[in-house]
This record gives sequence, structure tokens and C-alpha cells, in this order.
Amino acid sequence: MRALRGEGRRVSRLALMIGLAFASPAALAQDFPVDPPRAPTPVGPPPPPLLAAPATEAATAELITPFQLLDRFVLPGTRQRLQWRPPDGLGRGEVPSPITVVHGARPGPVLCLIAGIHGDELNGIEVARRIGQEVDPTRLEGTLIVAPIVNVFGFTRNNRFLPDRRDLNRHFPGSRTGSIASRMAYGFFNDVVRRCDALVDFHTGSFQRTNLPQIRADLTHPDVLEFTRGFGNTLVLHSPGARGMLRLAAVATGIPAVTFEVGAPQFLEEQHIAPAADAIRALMHRMAMLDSEAHAGGEPVTTPIYQDSSWVRTNAAGFLFAEVELGDQVKLGQRLGHVIDPVSNRRTEIVAPFPGQVLGKALNQQVLPGYAAFHIGKLTSEQQAVLEAAAARADASEAVDEDPEERPDDEAGREDERE
Repeated sequence: MRALRGEGRRVSRLALMIGLAFASPAALAQDFPVDPPRAPTPVGPPPPPLLAAPATEAATAELITPFQLLDRFVLPGTRQRLQWRPPDGLGRGEVPSPITVVHGARPGPVLCLIAGIHGDELNGIEVARRIGQEVDPTRLEGTLIVAPIVNVFGFTRNNRFLPDRRDLNRHFPGSRTGSIASRMAYGFFNDVVRRCDALVDFHTGSFQRTNLPQIRADLTHPDVLEFTRGFGNTLVLHSPGARGMLRLAAVATGIPAVTFEVGAPQFLEEQHIAPAADAIRALMHRMAMLDSEAHAGGEPVTTPIYQDSSWVRTNAAGFLFAEVELGDQVKLGQRLGHVIDPVSNRRTEIVAPFPGQVLGKALNQQVLPGYAAFHIGKLTSEQQAVLEAAAARADASEAVDEDPEERPDDEAGREDERE
């Protein structure tokens, strides 16, 4: 009997094991519940609270995408150097035009700094280069596009023009089937400029002339007028501009744009470069692209506005000697300079036809009668400048002595063409 009972217990255990082997997982889970694993014990200090950064900023930071330009992608919080080449192989054999993209870690506008459209204008090239290298992409809100040397053809030859003697800044927005200048303008405008939300085009005086640092803009456009308020105490000169200028083409596309005149061509003038760079920093602060705490400070500045200006020309040939400096305030009839005939020793004085400020002047040089020697601006208020600019635009019959931005001989080498 004991043997039979022992044999029965062995059979029962065997049956139980077989039943467990073929039981369903659900049945096992029901009959033999398993406790969930314990979370690991944290090591070190607790993580900082989520309120350390606002939820909106944290969510926005995750949405920043790479910035695409010239078939390249620039990651948020980085700086990358790209290369632009003119279309149709125009730049074959030439050094490509450098483009620096600083893509911020936080969202914001796209500001473009353009220089070197005239290859001999060095001051603007240095201002653009300096800003493009100093901006910290991890602290930038938005994107900065810097094109310091657009006209590589002219830059490598220390020349204002393109190889065909055309002025690139008279051919924007360009044409795909036009002249060399027009094709180059078309390529740059569509490849780079159309990505901008706002644009600053750097220039200098031309043909041995120098300009006080100044913003030139068409103040009849409200968005352009607002844009000019961001350059600190840099003076603003109303200028409708000339056909084919980059800033006119940009404004026509809906991009607020200005010309920033800085000094003389073929020279690097720190006394003009430094304040121009400060003006761009002030602009980026006003556009909320830079840290407000790091770049704020000081009393609000008043921007000097000039609605009208005129070049005073020579009436004799000889050697020009200036007697006033850039920025000087002059009175009616004040002597600005004189011309000496080196053969007869005859002296001819040049006087101010109206009171104003010296915005530009010719460097001391040999001149002929009619040479534009001194650029005098008439100071006014912003409101008055806007009203007078609008009235001038409405009166198409009004005679204009000279567009302040239409420098003498700018049309050299340009042919009439329909594009």
C-alpha cells in the first residue's frame, strides 16, 4: 500500500508539471502574478526643475531646423562657410565668392550683409567679414548671411567693374539671358538675396571720393523707414536710388534694404569701419537677434535724417584742395576748398551754396571743371523727410539735380539693353 501511495504522488507531480508546461500565458499570469520591476535608485543630485527654462522656449528650440542655402544645410547653433559661383560657368577659373551663414540656436529673422559688389570697395568687405566672424551662433536668434565679396572678378583686380566694364549694381535683379553683369546679378539675387528678410548693401565713395558713414534708403516705404531706425546714430539720407541697384530690386521683392556708405574705395579706414560695425551690432540688437542684456545700454539715440543733398562742383581745372572734413557743419557761403591751376597759379574758391553737413567729398586730386567735389546734406526731421520724399515721388515732373547715389561716371561701360 505504501508503494502504491508513493507511486500515486509521483504521478500527480508529473501531471502538474505537464499541465504547467502547456498552460497559456494568460492563465499563468492569472494564477502566478508577477510584481513589476523596481525603478533604479537615483545616483547623484536630483535633476533641475523643468521651470529652469520656459516651456515655450524649450518647445521652440526643438523646432529649429537646419537653414538651407546653395544646396547646403547649416545646423542650428553653427557657422558654416559656403561658396557661390556665377551661373553658366561665368566664374570658371575664378575664386568662388565666399558666403558665411551663421544659423542661430533660436528662431528669428534672416539678415543679409552684402559687400564687394564693387570690387575696390574694401571698407564694407571688412565690416561684413568682422560681423560674420564675431557673432556667436549659440546666442544668435535668427540667421545671418554674410556675402563679403560678391564681385570676385573686380576684387582680385582691385577694380570697381566686371570684366565687361559693366557696373554690377546697375543690373539687379538681372536676367537669365542678358549680359555678363545681368546674368551674374540674376544668379546672386535668386540664389542668395531671396532668402533674406532684411538686407544691408555696403558701398564706399567712387572715383577718389569718400563718404561719411551713412544709410541711404527710400523713406517712402514704411518698412524701409522702420528698418533705418535700427542703425544707432548713423545718419540717414533719403535716396530713391537708380535703376538696377540691389537695394531697389530687394525692396521691390518685399525685402527692406538699404545702402550703407563707408569711406573711400581702395582703402581700409578703421575710423569708418569701427562705427559702421557698431551700427550693424545696434541693428541686430534692435531686430532682437542679439542678447539684449549684452548689447543694451546707454541713452536712446536720435538718428539724423537728411531728405535732400547736392554735390557742389568745381568751376576750374587744376589741383583740388579741400578745406573741410567729413561731418563738418558748413554755413552759406563758407569756403569748402579751392582749385589751383599749376600753370598759371590761378586760385578758384569753392563755397557752400547752402548750409548743411559735409556728407562726402572728393580726395585731393587733379580735377576738371564740373567735377563733383563736396556732397552737402540738409538736415531735417524724420516726419518732414517722409512728407517731402512722398511729395517728390508724386510730382514726377520735379527736376532732380543729381541722385546722391548716382555717382559721376557710374554708367561707364554700360550699354543700353532690354532685359
